[in-house]
Amino acid sequence: MDPHKREAVTTADDAQSGFSAVVADYDRSATASPVVAWMRDRIRRIVEAQLVPGGSILEINAGSGLDAAYFASRGYAVHATDVASGMLAALAEKAHQPGVEGRLTYAALSFEDLRKVEGGPYDLAFSNLGGLNCTDDLQAIAEQLPSVLKPGGAIVWVIMPPLCPWELAQALRGHLRTARRRFNRNGTLANVGGAQVRTWYHAPGKVAKALGPDCRVVGLTSFCLFAPPSYFGGFVRRHAKIAGMLMRLDDLLGGLWPFNRCGDFYALVARYQPPG
Repeated sequence: MDPHKREAVTTADDAQSGFSAVVADYDRSATASPVVAWMRDRIRRIVEAQLVPGGSILEINAGSGLDAAYFASRGYAVHATDVASGMLAALAEKAHQPGVEGRLTYAALSFEDLRKVEGGPYDLAFSNLGGLNCTDDLQAIAEQLPSVLKPGGAIVWVIMPPLCPWELAQALRGHLRTARRRFNRNGTLANVGGAQVRTWYHAPGKVAKALGPDCRVVGLTSFCLFAPPSYFGGFVRRHAKIAGMLMRLDDLLGGLWPFNRCGDFYALVARYQPPG
């Protein structure tokens, strides 16, 4: 067996068990953390700006379905995919909520198998909050997009970049492992629900290259460049006013070069425009 393939399988198994274990925390943080709530609101507005009313969305690594249910409640047709059994169970519950039923479907499917997606082609392919940081081969995913996207369709991928000032600043506190973890070319092991999930950090230029010449990048916005990432919850609780000011600073500058290339996350928006 190819050793790289074996590593990919192990990572997928770890991701399934790890993300299944944190489904309750995943939903709770969406409302309990002001930073997560702020990010989700901004990201959802970016997605909706790319769609016409009633448009269709394919969500990759949909997690517990928080975003899928939101978009379905807004009148969009959403097909959500994930591999973690706990997340899929939460998705199934949300698919039957009032105001959502009939517009939200879901399937147990990896981002490695997008060609098996049913119900397409879609108006938009969406992946939120680092789901695609679980792979080092973005090109393998991008090559499958023509099978699921309409010509002229949009891509909104929210990804963790290598450069996060808040983590770099931890070197001043002696936390060197945190400060340099995003720069490991072989990925970094992250503890997710007790499982070790290998995580890679992708610069916007790397993502644009993986998408290829048929996908044109039309937008790039960073999150938590100035505002503290959600896992700095103690800072947010102690300094709520300052955190709010920093979030507003992100709102003001996060879409501008060079600020939009670093932070805890960035949202890359592209348009699929095949020849002819």
